[in-house]
Amino acid sequence: MIKKTFIAVTAIAASLLSSAHAQEPVDALNVQDIVDRASAAAYYQGRDGRASVHMAILDAQGRERTRDFVILRTDIDDLDNGEQRFYVLFERPADISKTAFLVWKHADANDDRWLYLPALDLVKRIAPSDERTSFVGSHFFYEDVSGRGPGEDDHVLEEETDAYYVIRSTPKDAQGVEFASYKNWIHKTTFIPVKTEYYDASGEAYRTYSATAVETIDGNPTVVEATMADTRIGGETRMSYGDVAYDIDLPEDIFSERYLRNPPRRHLR
Repeated sequence: MIKKTFIAVTAIAASLLSSAHAQEPVDALNVQDIVDRASAAAYYQGRDGRASVHMAILDAQGRERTRDFVILRTDIDDLDNGEQRFYVLFERPADISKTAFLVWKHADANDDRWLYLPALDLVKRIAPSDERTSFVGSHFFYEDVSGRGPGEDDHVLEEETDAYYVIRSTPKDAQGVEFASYKNWIHKTTFIPVKTEYYDASGEAYRTYSATAVETIDGNPTVVEATMADTRIGGETRMSYGDVAYDIDLPEDIFSERYLRNPPRRHLR
C-alpha cells in the first residue's frame, strides 16, 4: 500500500513542475535550507488559509470511524517557519460536534495548545509532553496538525534522487519524543514532503505518513489527501481536504481561547 502510494505521488508531484514557483539552484541549498523549505511548503502556503477535512480512522480489523472538521490557519509574521495560529472546529459525528482545538505555534519555544470539550464545557490545556499523543483518536498526533519545528532536530541528507531529497532527522531532545529518528522524502521542485517514516531505537519503521494526492490551489502545491499508518496499533487514518482556500484575510483575534466556546462561524464557511 505505501509503496504504491509513494509511486502515485511521485507522478502527481512531477505533474506540478510546470506550475510550481521558481526554486533556488540545488547546489545553493544546504540540508537546513531543504528542511526549512519543506516545512514552509507543508504549513506556510499563503498568508492564511482554510480547509474542510474528512478523517477516516481504520483500526487493525478494518473498522472505520469518521471525523469532519474545519481548520483555519494564519501567519503572525511574514517569516517562513515563524509564528502561526491554528483553529480546528469539529462538526461530525455528534459526540464530538463543537469540540474545538487551538494552537499557537512558536518558532523558538514549545507551542501552546488548548482543547475545548463541549460536553464538560471545559477548556483543557495540552501539555508539551502530550503533543505526540493521538489527535481525537486518530493515527495523527497533536503535533502533526501544526507541524514539527525545523530547529527541533538535527538533519542529514541521506540520499538524493532525481526527484527527492531523502533527509534523516534526529531529535535534539530525545527524552521529549517517542521516536529515535525519522526520514523525509522531500520533492525537489515543490518541496512537499511526500513520505515520512518514524523509526524506533532498533531502527524499525513503525509509523508512516504518506501524501497520496497533491493539487495546485491558488498557485500553491497542496496536499489534498494523506494517510498515517502505525504498525504498533495497526490500521491507518486517511485525511482528505476540500474547499481549500488561501489568503482569505482571517482576523487574528479569532485564534483565541474566547472563540473555543463561541466558534467564529462566518470564517468557518
